[in-house]
Amino acid sequence: MEEKKGSLKQRIRSGQIRREDVTRRLAELAFGQPNDCVRLALEEMPDLEGLDLSLLSEVKRNDKGTVEIKLIDRLRALEQLAQTAGEEKSDVDAFLQALQGGEGA
Repeated sequence: MEEKKGSLKQRIRSGQIRREDVTRRLAELAFGQPNDCVRLALEEMPDLEGLDLSLLSEVKRNDKGTVEIKLIDRLRALEQLAQTAGEEKSDVDAFLQALQGGEGA
């Protein structure tokens, strides 16, 4: 898994992100667990290095000690994932149609 992450980081730096990278990330956001975000809000001194805060959108702490966390909009991530999956299906359909000898029929 670390090897894949390393190659993804390289693709991000070089501006060569692939469609499957975006699809995978959208799925992680749409179906991810917010456990570490909750841990951030509840623990006094959480180990930030060990937390996955990718679902975290905003953190507010008031002078009374109340903590408010806002997570990303999962429905929006799911809609984007469905749209991306639909686009991929269209690409596959066009490819299969081309293999069968039809261009736009």
